[in-house]
Amino acid sequence: MTRTDNDSWEITESVGATALGVASARAAETERDNPLIQDPYARVFLDAAGDGVWNWHAGPELPQEVIDAEPDLPLQMEGMVSYMASRTKFFDSFFLTAANDGIKQAVILAAGLDARSWRLPWPDGVTVYELDQDRVLDFKLETLTNHGAQAEVNRKAVAVDLRHDWPKALLEAGFDPSQPSVWSAEGLMPYLPNAAQELLFERINDLAAPGSRVAVEALGPTFNDEELRAKRRARMDRVREVLAKTDPDREVPRTDDLWYFEDREPVGEWFARHGFEVTVTPAAELMEGFGRAADPKVKDLVPGNEFVFARKS
Repeated sequence: MTRTDNDSWEITESVGATALGVASARAAETERDNPLIQDPYARVFLDAAGDGVWNWHAGPELPQEVIDAEPDLPLQMEGMVSYMASRTKFFDSFFLTAANDGIKQAVILAAGLDARSWRLPWPDGVTVYELDQDRVLDFKLETLTNHGAQAEVNRKAVAVDLRHDWPKALLEAGFDPSQPSVWSAEGLMPYLPNAAQELLFERINDLAAPGSRVAVEALGPTFNDEELRAKRRARMDRVREVLAKTDPDREVPRTDDLWYFEDREPVGEWFARHGFEVTVTPAAELMEGFGRAADPKVKDLVPGNEFVFARKS
């Protein structure tokens, strides 16, 4: 599905389907023998949505013909699950540390099927604002309510497109810009053009009181590398060709069709330039620290993103 200005989507379409794809990776990690994270709701979302292109990581075993054609594909898939688990762990720890340090307002931008309001042990008095398109938020709440789950925190769903006036919607939901807050932008940057990314950060800066914290999954230095992108695309095209013969009902996700490949200022530099104290951790370093390093054979096929922590002094 080609991106257009002000496009919208169901949970099983376009950017919505990528939220299910991430849930697929979290479900696969949760169901491992020694999981890094626990997300009991990831499988619940997949069951509610039914089978589809998103169920890549938590679906059935790959046909042997696919593995014969691409022997390293299982390692690549395992590396992606480890990446998503490490990413989830990073943001889980980020939010809980801030909340336990006394910050009472948490803002999850492009919340998708993030279930932190349900699964994390939030301290008393915290309000979590989840921002996303209405159909995504509705699917999440309806699915978890039908499952009998209850939020563990004062959760406020803010149905708004981040390309529109989301600060107004956030303020109307009760957010207090005079008090410290904690913010996340996870799995969001590639879906925003450069101008929208700049505006997003400017708005966060305007709303974040001193003492606020921001965590961003930022695009790494290889994101725009055409050679690396072509390598990944060629591998997936080969897998797609074999699957069309052996398992035609199973699709390979093609999320990079939804991304914006544009030059951007590094996120860490942007926040440092605006007076934040910044720490930048490359994805490979983060994964290694959690004991989830990707196999060297597929290291270049796992996202080379950066995880930015910024504190407003």
